[in-house]
Amino acid sequence: MIAPRRAASGERGGRPPVSSAHEVAAVAQRIFLERGFDQTSVEDVAVAAGISRRTFFRYFPTKADVLFADSPAEVERFRAGLAAGGPADTWRVVVTRAVTEALRFAPGDREWALQRAQLFFTVPAVQAHAVRVWAAWRQLAVDHASQVPHDDPLFPLAVGHAVLAATLAAHEHWIHDPAADLGELLAGMLDLLLPPDAPSCR
Repeated sequence: MIAPRRAASGERGGRPPVSSAHEVAAVAQRIFLERGFDQTSVEDVAVAAGISRRTFFRYFPTKADVLFADSPAEVERFRAGLAAGGPADTWRVVVTRAVTEALRFAPGDREWALQRAQLFFTVPAVQAHAVRVWAAWRQLAVDHASQVPHDDPLFPLAVGHAVLAATLAAHEHWIHDPAADLGELLAGMLDLLLPPDAPSCR
């Protein structure tokens, strides 16, 4: 028989504490949207999550980092997807598949993903953190496109910026139409914004 978990020092008794960074992020995002990001303290999040401030800071260096709990895994999925193209795949197919797979979420995480998108577009402090993540995302696309035979030296940078723009545009549309499928929105935006093939890269 497993003994019941006792609250660690500073944790709140009477409520089951969350047990992962992703779960803390889900709790925090709901509070941010209800009260406002700037109006919500780390203490507010810790109380709602049933954890101590010390535990919160074991997960996240700052309050804004809560929104990026899954970003490293998404970046790595994007990297792996770009490297996984088959010989018959065009570069556009590889990029589109890599983006949509990297940002795919479990059905139970739909609300979490939508809330995160809403905060990305409305909170300046979060956007400042997002710049670093978006730069890494863009650079992976640039590096991948630089391996594609193409006559125009601007092509890799155009692909990198198109991937980032399409990703942001798809999420912005999703906020206003949450019933839409994010994967389809991503694919559609990429189709619109990625540069056309040149004869040398078909």
